[in-house]
Amino acid sequence: MIGRDEQVEEMAALQEEVAQLRWAVVSHAVVDQAIGVVITVGGLRPDQGWEVLKQVSQHTNVKLREVARHVVQWPASGRLPDDIRRALSAAVDRLREEPDGSARSEEGDEQFVSCGPAG
Repeated sequence: MIGRDEQVEEMAALQEEVAQLRWAVVSHAVVDQAIGVVITVGGLRPDQGWEVLKQVSQHTNVKLREVARHVVQWPASGRLPDDIRRALSAAVDRLREEPDGSARSEEGDEQFVSCGPAG
C-alpha cells in the first residue's frame, strides 16, 4: 500500500509533468507558426524553415522558442531584434544558395527583411 507521503510526491511529479507537456504544446505551436512566417517571407520549403530557425538559435545563442516568438510577432510589430534579423537573413541566404533549391525565390535579402522595419 502506498503511504500518504508517496501519494503526495507522485501527485506533485504528475502535476509537474502535465505543466511541462502543456508548455511543450504551446512552444511547438509557436515554432510551427514561425516556420510558416519564414517559409512565406523567405520563399523556402518547410524543412528549410525549420533549419533557418535552428541556425538562428545557434548563431544568436537564443533559445529556439524565443527566436520563434520574435519571428511570429515580427509581421504585426514590425520589430525584430538586430541579432536575430541578421542571423535570419544570413540563414535564408545560405539555404537559397543550396544547389537543390533552384525553384525558390530569387528576389534576394531585400524581400526577407522588408516584411518589417528592423528594430
